[in-house]
Amino acid sequence: MTPQELASALARILNELLAERGVEIVVTESDAEPERPKNREHGDWASNLAMKFAKRIGTNPRELAVEIVQRISEINGIAKAEIAGPGFINITLDAASAGETARRILEQGEGYGRGTVLAGQKINLEFVSANPTGPLHMGHTRWAALGDSLSRVLRAAGAEVTNEYYINDAGSQMNKFGRSVLAAALGEPAPEDAYPGEYIQSLGAHVRGEIPNLADLPRDEALELAQETAYQRQLADIKDSLERFNVHFDVFFSERTLHTPGANGEQSPIEAAVDRLREQGHVFEADDAIWVRTTDFGDDKDRVFTRGNGIYTYFAADAAYYLTKKDRGFGEKIYLLGADHHGYIGRLTALAGAAGDNIETDITVLIGQLVNLNGAKLSKRANNIIELDDLLEWLGSDALRYWLARYPADSPLSLEGEKLRSRTNDNPVFYVQYAHARTCAVDRNAVLAGVDRSTFEPALLTHDTESDLLGKLQEYPRIVAGAAELREPHRVARYLEELAAAYHRWYDNCRVIPLGEEPVSDLHRTRLWLNDAAGQVIRNGLDLLGVSAPERL
Repeated sequence: MTPQELASALARILNELLAERGVEIVVTESDAEPERPKNREHGDWASNLAMKFAKRIGTNPRELAVEIVQRISEINGIAKAEIAGPGFINITLDAASAGETARRILEQGEGYGRGTVLAGQKINLEFVSANPTGPLHMGHTRWAALGDSLSRVLRAAGAEVTNEYYINDAGSQMNKFGRSVLAAALGEPAPEDAYPGEYIQSLGAHVRGEIPNLADLPRDEALELAQETAYQRQLADIKDSLERFNVHFDVFFSERTLHTPGANGEQSPIEAAVDRLREQGHVFEADDAIWVRTTDFGDDKDRVFTRGNGIYTYFAADAAYYLTKKDRGFGEKIYLLGADHHGYIGRLTALAGAAGDNIETDITVLIGQLVNLNGAKLSKRANNIIELDDLLEWLGSDALRYWLARYPADSPLSLEGEKLRSRTNDNPVFYVQYAHARTCAVDRNAVLAGVDRSTFEPALLTHDTESDLLGKLQEYPRIVAGAAELREPHRVARYLEELAAAYHRWYDNCRVIPLGEEPVSDLHRTRLWLNDAAGQVIRNGLDLLGVSAPERL
């Protein structure tokens, strides 16, 4: 019996009791979701359902618990149900019912833990979105790991998710980038405001190779060509770095397209945006500028869309971009932004309201905090930053992704580089991956010992560590659903560490391989099912974090 099945049974029983009393209250499965008791002597699951609803129906919690226990004890798979304290219900499953979890996991394979709690939701998830004027650095690394893991978790919960990278390829930073590269390409002194770092010299050399006659071109033409050539090369490098980090984007959206008129002379998206917001009744003109009344939706001040000189503000580009997401049919738009973007929460939320969206459901702005990695060295190419590529070479993708995903986005991080590299139980990613590798080693040894999965007798799985491991495996679908609903992929990482601990305890106490001349029994065969089920769930969970599940360590 799964936690979901138990919740369904509890909800059904209480609804029956309410109907008998003539009480018009509907109890849902989420109302009846059981929890794992801290003390396993209290059973496999605990419910506070009686305490939650007793007062609403005019009865005593313990009396209501007695009625619930009488009915739930009659359900197949329930060994016993007992009342504790003022009305808690402790439930123990029989071994066969609990053990069936192993069969279910292996039947569902990669699909175990995937659900439909977010089915029908079409989500746009924007993250990283670094300027294409230099290499990705350590700050981008955290947003990349969190964003991609969040995307995987949302998809596992049934949502349709588009990973999107907004390319800031318009504006003053691109002009500065172009001037920096052109000077490097022509061997000229760098402009006073030039981007620093050897990568600019590398881009300059690339431009010289692509445009041999660069020095002979008019200055404006040379600048335009140098800027575009370097931009395309830098963007390609960014994409390559992300792929090596196991981070995948479905869409790379160019800011320049917001300023580009339609093929038949239609307004550009940024020009059309103000008219669309005006239709919603939130645009006004004052001080020779066009404004959007974002204070109607909780912003701290109204936002300027365009000034009297006709120059569009950054807010105008944000508005046009948001509207493209709306036009593409996305219900919720999730923005994962850096620590210096707190001001964008009110601004973007108000923008959604001004566009006619529901600010409670159609937009989510998550702010990630900075990360410090002790022992990391500044990039030789960029001088003033720690590059993602250097981190990957030093630590590897798995360690980086796991450690960055195991903390909430709003938690500042200070990590120890050598700990991330260590092969000890103090390193969570090694601890979890080692548990998976151990399940694979058991499989290999089982083949040699003649143990297979030809028999499955779940009632034999009675050891305390088996009950604990099965309970952990049962929790996985609920963990994934909760991580998706709360937008918190770190819950998966913390669960995997608990699962790995339960597996290691089981491994130390329960043998799959017979000792000496001991014959192979149905218990050995059944334990192999449990071993393989644990490996499957660890594999599934690591995949949600973009981390590999090695068969050997």
